[in-house]
Amino acid sequence: MSHAANNAPFRHTVVVGAGAVGSFFGAMLARAGHRVTLVGRAAHAEAITRDGLQLHSGGRVEAVRLAATSALAAVGDADLVLFCVKSTDTDALARTMAPLLRDDALVLSLQNGVANPQMLATHVRGAGQMVVPAVVYVATAMPGPGVVQHFGRGDLVVGPLTGTDADSDAADPARAARLQALAAFFAGAGVPVRVSPTVMDELWSKLMVNCAYNAISALAQVPYGRLVELPEIRELQRAVVREVVAVAGAEGRRMPLADAMAAMERIAPAMPAQFSSTAQDLARGKPTEIDHLNGHVARRGAELGIATPVNQALHALVKLAEAARAAGSPANAAKTKAT
Repeated sequence: MSHAANNAPFRHTVVVGAGAVGSFFGAMLARAGHRVTLVGRAAHAEAITRDGLQLHSGGRVEAVRLAATSALAAVGDADLVLFCVKSTDTDALARTMAPLLRDDALVLSLQNGVANPQMLATHVRGAGQMVVPAVVYVATAMPGPGVVQHFGRGDLVVGPLTGTDADSDAADPARAARLQALAAFFAGAGVPVRVSPTVMDELWSKLMVNCAYNAISALAQVPYGRLVELPEIRELQRAVVREVVAVAGAEGRRMPLADAMAAMERIAPAMPAQFSSTAQDLARGKPTEIDHLNGHVARRGAELGIATPVNQALHALVKLAEAARAAGSPANAAKTKAT
């Protein structure tokens, strides 16, 4: 372990739900000399214990040595937890994990959707504990146990859970210092991190992009570049964005419509060959996170009195496709994952 690692603000990082995204960030920290334990499926943990994590990045393959287990009890020794589970599992796993955590644990939510950090915080409530939302920008895949492919980016935006309210983390100097320490910790491992007082706004912005792309890519099983070749689909995406912006505004989030449209339209040219994570889950016959993407917008819209017919329709159609797969439709080949 390096001298820098010995003086790091976090002594032991545990990744809960170590799939492609969590394993990538865990590997980056381990490469920098930090103590890291991945908690994931048994086959993944066994392969890593035997051969190291095989990290494919930049045309190279590196075997990264780090601990791996399928036992959640490993979080009991962690002062930093990277929480990477699917949104559908957040409540149950957080409920089980919370009693195991150290009093000073910082839990970083590296998840899609906007409701996960607050859900985590309902269970992780110790006086010295802290839940931190993160917006994740990385393209990864896990083609088999013990193997992670990295295709692009690998940066984070972190910030206080409750935005800029007077009683929030943003107004607490000690918690603000922990956020800066967290950013420096990752930066030392080659992971750029930006601290934003409006990280929840940025999570909503990412939700907007996911809502505009994920379901459509999944239903048609096409990558982003082909998806936007049709004017009808581009107009459908714009309708999705207008609905998300309306709901976000009612939630008190700042998301100017012009900025949201521009952000959505930048995605396909930047990643024309990319299939959404929802498309990959559907192709593999795995449960998707659609309830926490378009489904979340539709639910919140209904609660707030805002019509969201396009998000509601996309949510329902993906649920139908999931049901068809569960009934025995053949799965397609796995595709690159972007979160």
